[in-house]
Amino acid sequence: MVNKECTCSRCDSANIVKNGSNSSGNPKYKCKDCGFGGVFKSLRKSEAEKEQLIRASQERSSSRGLGRIFGVSHQTALNWIKKKAKSVDDVEQTLLPYQSGDILELDELWSFVRVKTNKWWIWIALCRRTRQVVSWFMGDRSEWSCQQLWDKVPLEYKQSMCYSDFWETYNKVLQGYRHQSVGKDSGQTNHVERWNNTLRQRICRFVRKTLSFSKSEEMHELYLKLFIYNYNISLVN
Repeated sequence: MVNKECTCSRCDSANIVKNGSNSSGNPKYKCKDCGFGGVFKSLRKSEAEKEQLIRASQERSSSRGLGRIFGVSHQTALNWIKKKAKSVDDVEQTLLPYQSGDILELDELWSFVRVKTNKWWIWIALCRRTRQVVSWFMGDRSEWSCQQLWDKVPLEYKQSMCYSDFWETYNKVLQGYRHQSVGKDSGQTNHVERWNNTLRQRICRFVRKTLSFSKSEEMHELYLKLFIYNYNISLVN
């Protein structure tokens, strides 16, 4: 029996018949008045449900897991996440105002796309006082990538004292700025190291050993962008 609460998405007619199901198991219908077919209005997800799925994606759920939980295909889940990530503000718009004496901690985090030989390094500059990510870049581990990270640091934050590990590119890029290379035992990079761990705990595709991983550079970067946006905003409120 056809669900009478379901209406055609094109003409709003209730004169519909069942027409199979989609990949998620949701029934499809066909309108006998206009001939349009698909998953009709009563079965489509509301904006609130979409936002709930996006929030769940930040809690170590894979796209296929999200699809099973919310009753959509994993591609639909990815499309919603992609649309949201593209709509959020750039990281600079989420930052608290700079204060004199602020300290930046810099680090790079290993990740991969599709296969572990395809390495992507995540470069992070984090403000010690606010715990916010001041700038980030995803690329290789070269001097050029380090320069891209530093170029994205807001001008006022470039006055800050900077601490990093002993990776040689930092000394080349930050020459002339207030910078010091330190070991992990110094405690000067504890906050950015802790942030790296938070990222791995919250987004499963950034875990070192996992069956959940990014198949494209675009989704790898968009997941990271959305996480950093939500992380920074949570520290403002």
